[in-house]
Amino acid sequence: MSNRDAVFPAGRQALYEINRYSAAIRSGDLLFVSGQVGSREDGSPEPDFEKQVQLAFANLCEVLRAAGCTFDDIVDVTTFHTDPASQFDVIMSVKNEVFPQKPYPNWTAVGANWLAGFDFEIKAIARIPAAA
Repeated sequence: MSNRDAVFPAGRQALYEINRYSAAIRSGDLLFVSGQVGSREDGSPEPDFEKQVQLAFANLCEVLRAAGCTFDDIVDVTTFHTDPASQFDVIMSVKNEVFPQKPYPNWTAVGANWLAGFDFEIKAIARIPAAA
């Protein structure tokens, strides 16, 4: 069995400690990233929906970077939405900026009625690049 190593982005570990989970777990050559939301530095939700989605992707980027990964290393994405029908266009616009070309990662979108005060959450699995 592979060891599990916790990964945290710089400056935000306290938010994960409060809620008792890891930003990501490195296991072998895979990185399992916990759901990232559009939280401000203090952990509060960004009220503007488009900015919240952009911030969730930015927070995901920081977790990936802490493990030596980029968006190009993502193989699987799951997103959670509180109102998929009205939010879909905004989400797709941001997602298409982050993943502009093929091959796109797998993607599962799930409607949810509670995201702890947020309206969007994204989790991912990435393959960690081999050390150069």
